[in-house]
Amino acid sequence: MSANQKSDDLANLMWSEKYRPKKLSEVVDQKEIVKGIGNLIKSPDIPHMLFAGPAGVGKTTSALCIAVELLGEEWRKNSLELNASDERGIKMVRERVKEFAASVKLATDKEFGKPKIIILDEADEMTPEAQTALRRIIEDSARTTRFIIICNYLSQIIEPIQSRCVVFRFTRLPKEEIIDHLQTICEKEKVKYEEKAIAQIFDATGGDLRHSINIMQAAAGMGSVSAANVTAAVGLSGRSKVGEVLRLALGGKFNEARAKLLELTQVYGMSETDFMKYANQEAYDIKIERPDEFATIMAEYDYRLAAGAHPEIQLSALLAQLGRLAVKKKGSA
Repeated sequence: MSANQKSDDLANLMWSEKYRPKKLSEVVDQKEIVKGIGNLIKSPDIPHMLFAGPAGVGKTTSALCIAVELLGEEWRKNSLELNASDERGIKMVRERVKEFAASVKLATDKEFGKPKIIILDEADEMTPEAQTALRRIIEDSARTTRFIIICNYLSQIIEPIQSRCVVFRFTRLPKEEIIDHLQTICEKEKVKYEEKAIAQIFDATGGDLRHSINIMQAAAGMGSVSAANVTAAVGLSGRSKVGEVLRLALGGKFNEARAKLLELTQVYGMSETDFMKYANQEAYDIKIERPDEFATIMAEYDYRLAAGAHPEIQLSALLAQLGRLAVKKKGSA
């Protein structure tokens, strides 16, 4: 079975892939950004681009649409997509990106016609050293290659890279847009749904369209997109598991919380960044006491992780700190 056939099979199985837009004009909301990108890719000298914004709002989809619209049927061969959170060191940048960029130089202008495209997803997970190496590669391969760099947090991207790109800030998708899109998918898949269940999905994901579609598909797999099935599907999601870790830690059950944390990171492959993001959301949803102290603790460990400290050690220490917060609360009661 060819790689393309495997990806086609995946697209038929996963609704988030099956209904992923193929053209920029199909991207949900983000109208001003789509318009701006559309104007840029019509120009003879296409700039590097930097997409920043929350998860599941169309950043990677837009990048893939650019590759398809610019490179046509040959887009797979003439573009490279990498996830920097999987391989975030200098080695990945120097080897994979440099190798692809260098291979482009072997071609003649007549052969490739348009620049090849490198899509670097979750670039804010890269170390500053790797980003510095990336900056040099961007400069060295400017004649033949264009980079589309994608991140959740623009502040984590070094200024020399930002200054070499046109920056687009993607925003959270409005509730109405997500609900309309989810209902359209249900109708195409001939799945029964309740409107309140669709609204419930939005509340659970906070505007992450990809996550919303995955939860809806899980609920549909139980028979229909009903409120009960959505509740069950959300319960199976990573965010609810993070909530469980948080509750155990705040309850002073460090060993149990750490075991659940290791299961999330090592078995389910959740990144430390996602853990911190979900923990922060869950904490305010469950209305924890002393939110001011909780915020201070989270900020400290978020900074440590961003500075490159060992993730497992730091997250374990975070759980211990939350346990102390619970003990402190009882002592002052």
